[in-house]
Amino acid sequence: MQKTDIYLGIGANLTPDGFNSPQAGCEAALDGLSGYSIDIIKISRWFESAPVPVSDQPWFKNAVIHATTSLNAAETLTALHKVEAQFGRQRRIRNEARVLDIDLLDFGGMHSDDESLLLPHPRMHQRAFVLLPLQDLAPDWVHPVTGDSIQSLIDTLPDGQIIRPVS
Repeated sequence: MQKTDIYLGIGANLTPDGFNSPQAGCEAALDGLSGYSIDIIKISRWFESAPVPVSDQPWFKNAVIHATTSLNAAETLTALHKVEAQFGRQRRIRNEARVLDIDLLDFGGMHSDDESLLLPHPRMHQRAFVLLPLQDLAPDWVHPVTGDSIQSLIDTLPDGQIIRPVS
């Protein structure tokens, strides 16, 4: 069966029940992806970042995952939402604090304007907490729509985003 290379963004700024930190919850969620035919190849370094947009929420822990899947893009997104729900994620208000957020950033370079499946992720090029971990994994990655290199996207990030590697 054909497998597609994908990139996922993962992050949290609240601790799920049964875990001792947002990062521990994220790491446990990664273990659960294989049950949905999503096989992890490599994980970036972990980063901590201030919320975007700026708010008084706790800081996030974020990473990017390179994986493969035999699912199609819509099935992959559904699987990610199921894993989020297993960890207590509820989608109520955009950009609210959360126990788990797994975004489908890039699905084999696919472009989709379908409102239920926007690919690549429509705001990834504006977010340091996505681009810096992605650069760890794929320094030669090119945006599937704009053709911009990852370094070019990093160089043109909006000001004011605070991010640092977790030591």
